[in-house]
Amino acid sequence: MRHRPLRDGPWGNLPSEPGRFIGRGAELAELGRLLESSRLVTVTGVGGVGKSRLVLAAAWSAAEAARGARGARGTLAGRAARERYGDGVFLAEAAAVRDPALLELTVSEALGLTDHTTRTPRTVLAEHLAGRRLLLVLDGFEQVVDESAALVRELLRRCPGLRVLAAGRRPLALDGELVLPLAPPVPEEALALLAARAGAADPGFAVTAANREALAEVCARLDGIPLALELAAARLRTLSPAQLLARLEDRFALLTGGARGALPRHRTLRTAIGWSHELCTPAQRLLWARLSVFAGRFDLDAAEYVCAGPDLPVEDVLDLVGELQEQSLLVREETADGVRLRMLETVRVYGAGWLESLGDARRLRRRHRDWYLGLATSCELDWFSPRQQEVAALVETELANLRLALECCLDEPDEVHLGQYLAGTLWFYWAGCGRLTEGRHWLDRALEPTGRAVTEYESSRLKALWVLGYVAALQGDAAASLGALYECRDAAAQSGNPLASAYAVHRLGCLALVSDDMGRARELLGSALEQYRAVGELNSNVLMCQVELGMALAFQGELAGALTLCREVREICEERGERWTKAYALYVLAYAALDAGDAQEARRLLDECVAINHAFDDLVGLVLALELLALVTVAEGDPAEAALLQGAAEPMWAGVGLQLFGSGYFNAPRLMCRERAGELLGAERYEAYAAEGRELSREALVGRARRSPGERGRAARVSRQAGRGGGPAVVGVRRAGWAREREDPPPPGGDGGSTSQ
Repeated sequence: MRHRPLRDGPWGNLPSEPGRFIGRGAELAELGRLLESSRLVTVTGVGGVGKSRLVLAAAWSAAEAARGARGARGTLAGRAARERYGDGVFLAEAAAVRDPALLELTVSEALGLTDHTTRTPRTVLAEHLAGRRLLLVLDGFEQVVDESAALVRELLRRCPGLRVLAAGRRPLALDGELVLPLAPPVPEEALALLAARAGAADPGFAVTAANREALAEVCARLDGIPLALELAAARLRTLSPAQLLARLEDRFALLTGGARGALPRHRTLRTAIGWSHELCTPAQRLLWARLSVFAGRFDLDAAEYVCAGPDLPVEDVLDLVGELQEQSLLVREETADGVRLRMLETVRVYGAGWLESLGDARRLRRRHRDWYLGLATSCELDWFSPRQQEVAALVETELANLRLALECCLDEPDEVHLGQYLAGTLWFYWAGCGRLTEGRHWLDRALEPTGRAVTEYESSRLKALWVLGYVAALQGDAAASLGALYECRDAAAQSGNPLASAYAVHRLGCLALVSDDMGRARELLGSALEQYRAVGELNSNVLMCQVELGMALAFQGELAGALTLCREVREICEERGERWTKAYALYVLAYAALDAGDAQEARRLLDECVAINHAFDDLVGLVLALELLALVTVAEGDPAEAALLQGAAEPMWAGVGLQLFGSGYFNAPRLMCRERAGELLGAERYEAYAAEGRELSREALVGRARRSPGERGRAARVSRQAGRGGGPAVVGVRRAGWAREREDPPPPGGDGGSTSQ
């Protein structure tokens, strides 16, 4: 899940401000002092001691001070915080990361980064953070501690404005790291926490003179560990404090043995969780153990499918989930895709141990895998429907579990075909939602040589191959793309799979398109369309093939044919509720409108195009639309705004693959806008506006781009200042030389006005 941003602009991705934070005043103040004196601070402590809540509270405090809220504006503390965290405070949650290779992607996602190139996520992170001043909060890194240490070391070395606040059960062990060991709250704070949690569970609960001593002893018996106190508080609905203490003492006498050599508080927490486990009914214990197979958040439907069986009827799962929630063993959360459930990591690990002891872990992991295979399949079908935006949000929410399902498939030699199928089925997410790097990771893994014959599962392998070819082409990796697509095409011909052949030919045509080989692109894309129609295939991919053919025609000046193709795509998309492919059709239609001198119609089309691409985080579509829109803005007589938009789009090219970056056709609007706006403004003024644009966040840029000329109210003034007329600066992009055949396309990197790769 992507957390809601802070209220007042691009200050980070912190979740909604935490509720009442009980106690920990001294620790919070000490944490603030440590962050002032070191760029790396790690809060350590036993599971359940409150590390996550403390670092989140510290992060909120830093963000509020930097933003100047709560009276801090103008104060020395406020100015210092803005100096340290002027570019925001971001939370990266690593607890659900199982594959170390995904750690860097998790941090990138937390920072809202989208990159379509073959650069490593670490390189992208370092380049993004190099000139920024922000606080990165890394929570729950225990399972990938070595990788976390290596990543933090390099980022701190390369990014002088970065500070890191980490939370885990052990330090990162890096030079310069300051460690704050977090002990349980002092007795008064522990009692206040127990009382608050008990009051939340039972509004009639209160600490009185009669029960204070028993409650204080409960806190002492639990060593004041917040998670243990929360588990105990749930029992105060049915037990008096004295009864709770008596039962707790009995269980501790029986269970305090724990693991030999374990720290006392580790034993205490395990005993407290074990006591909660003992107090559960057999059905509750069974569900607890089975729910441990989920990574991160999950919904009730998934829980019912994965966990139900002859010994746990599906109709009982809902009530049992509610009972585990009442005991603080499950947490309910709101996400972009509705209500989800989550187990605290310490509770999940305890349940996983029981599942292993029952000998049922492998079967449950396969049930989990099957559910998410089904989820991905239904999402692929729903992508070509009015639910497209919902599908994107659903996959985003379920990503941790989809990753776990991919791991399950690829870790079993006999089930690699399922991993190939799953990685291929998620093509719409990799390509349509800005996840090319992660998609490439899973597709490469799924297609690694195993020494096993692949003929039995040829269809799943073929799907993974054409999706790999598609993803690699969008990343600008032509060699990998060609290798995968040729293998797919040849194997499809040998095995008699016309659909896989159509996809391979289509993506070869796409690669030719972004490589400026328009003749070959037209041939391949036309052939793919014929093959799709022959087998009755119609979905977003087929429509995209038609749009790409329209692009090839438009770039060669055959606008009538391009308009026919893309108008048909727009009509089908509107009938089916498809938006992602529609955005690319709108791009071609806007191109044609601008070529005809109708800047107003081009702007109307591009406004919707920009909105859709931004919603899906499609960087390729967004940057192309923005640069065409900048050229439209020149045509409207506002070269200053065009320069600003052009400047804002320039940094985005660093995240677009090299093949696309070097295309003379796709890059023509940028070059033309720079030339024409530069003529109207002069080089110095053009650069000043472009520099202003480079400072805009993507959210701010999209908002700015979607303003109409009337809303801007700047065109006439700038035209007067430039000493030029206010009439259209560009009429007919084709007549300006955009669509002519280029005998010598520019090399990757353009004319020097582009961002260097």
